[in-house]
Amino acid sequence: MKLVRYGAPGREKPGMIDKDGKLRDLSKVVDDIAGETLSPAGLAKLKKLKTEKLPLVKGKPRLGPCVGKVGNFIAIGLNYSDHAAEAGMAIPKEPIIFNKAPSCICGPNDDTIIPRDSTKLDWECELGIVIGRRAR
Repeated sequence: MKLVRYGAPGREKPGMIDKDGKLRDLSKVVDDIAGETLSPAGLAKLKKLKTEKLPLVKGKPRLGPCVGKVGNFIAIGLNYSDHAAEAGMAIPKEPIIFNKAPSCICGPNDDTIIPRDSTKLDWECELGIVIGRRAR
């Protein structure tokens, strides 16, 4: 089961890629690919669906961010030695933890927004995880 969000930025709908690689609409089943949908119970409900009965999505819509309604994006900096070396920095003794604005999350083919007057972008990829239960 491959869950996706598709459509115009800020108006993404929930979808699922079926076993044949076709995009199916999930908007009559779940509100979004977020929160309760990603819980063990929500995922179990989706696994029971007969995907061939879901409506096909026409055309080739934009794929959006994979998860919606992100309230907090916590990042870990210099989390591997090569990154510290390329930045010319010492390997930290403790993890460097910082927040990123949830607006930084984009779709896989979306344009990179370059801040005005910037002279350099850093090439990196972020790996996000969803914690399915309350954590502290």
